[in-house]
Amino acid sequence: MKRPAVSLRWKIALTVMAVSCAVAAVLGVLVYNAVARQTVGQVRKETRANLDSALELFEYGTSREGLNSLLDPPGLPAELRRLARSGQRGTMVGTYRGRPVMWAAAPADGQVMAAWLPYGNTRRSLEKLDTAILGSAVLAATVVALAGLFLAHRISRRLGITAAVARRITAGDLDARVGHGADQRPGAAAGRDEVAAVAVALDSVAGSLQSRLQAEQRFTADVAHELRTPLTGILASAELLPEGRPKEMINDRLHALRRLTEDLLEISRLDSGTEHADLAVYDLGALVEGSVRATGLDTVVRIAADTVVETDRRRLDRILSNLVINAHRHGRIPVVVTVDAPPGGPPTIEVRDHGPGYPVDLLHHGPQRFRTDAPGRGKGHGLGLTIAVGQSAVLGIDLRFTNAPDGGARTILRLPRDASVAP
Repeated sequence: MKRPAVSLRWKIALTVMAVSCAVAAVLGVLVYNAVARQTVGQVRKETRANLDSALELFEYGTSREGLNSLLDPPGLPAELRRLARSGQRGTMVGTYRGRPVMWAAAPADGQVMAAWLPYGNTRRSLEKLDTAILGSAVLAATVVALAGLFLAHRISRRLGITAAVARRITAGDLDARVGHGADQRPGAAAGRDEVAAVAVALDSVAGSLQSRLQAEQRFTADVAHELRTPLTGILASAELLPEGRPKEMINDRLHALRRLTEDLLEISRLDSGTEHADLAVYDLGALVEGSVRATGLDTVVRIAADTVVETDRRRLDRILSNLVINAHRHGRIPVVVTVDAPPGGPPTIEVRDHGPGYPVDLLHHGPQRFRTDAPGRGKGHGLGLTIAVGQSAVLGIDLRFTNAPDGGARTILRLPRDASVAP
């Protein structure tokens, strides 16, 4: 059976409370023993003094009135009686006439001389002391536990903020920081606590990662822009070549290079985060049919339930065309595109082929640029799915890559709930 998870806040609070209870218990026992030993010792001393006076008066045959002394009293504890008959002295708490007393006994001419003093007040004082110590321990443990809970809450809240920022960075928000305006210089956290040091380290990692990604994005955009001008000139020059197979091969490769350059430019624009959707109202079924038909590939379109949506037609067309082309290029026919609009749920579009399916690495980490290492799924630049993911983020579409249970790659697009509008 799995034990329930306990938050760090409660772990710290419970640890502090347990330690404070243990310390309070030890101190309480020590104080109680010291006070009880002193109080009971004083009563024993007075009882022994009375016993010495009674023995002295008994030896001289003088009256012992007022000393609370008796010869062979019936209420004397048996253990103390045996001790006195063996020739020794001793004291013990017992009762006399139903009241608690402190007995002291000693041998006296073949008999047992016993003296006693009332012990009720002493016992009540010790009980009050016990109650006071217990109450003080409970109060101290409560105060310390509340202080520990407050401290643990502060630590847990700071760690929670750091974890939330780390999740935002993982999700792609590279501008997220734990401490805005904090000193990020090396060694700046040396005089801070460990939580602050972790926050500064996370901010430093995020800043370094953001700088590296921005440098890579600028490099990609610059390369694509620099290639565009000479490529246009080469394409124009290729048109001057005589007709024939060599011209066809050159034009084919040049057009492929041009598509690659355009894809790189599109990715650089998506990476910049400045793209915005140009929304308009469309019939989802007709929009999907037009996008699929524009690819010129043999694809089956099924409309399970149609609806009217507000979206960016150009961007959604780009997403669907890339997915359909990818399915034909790396999968096997039939390629089926299904449109559905369940009542109360978001409109969905599913693109499915019947090939070997997506590789495990893509399912776990998403599409990677210039990486199509799936056995049996052909070759390519790996930019089509990357562009589909970027355009989906602009439109707020939830794009998921899965494999069908009976084989084949399946891509599901869930449009935002507020995309549906009244016809």
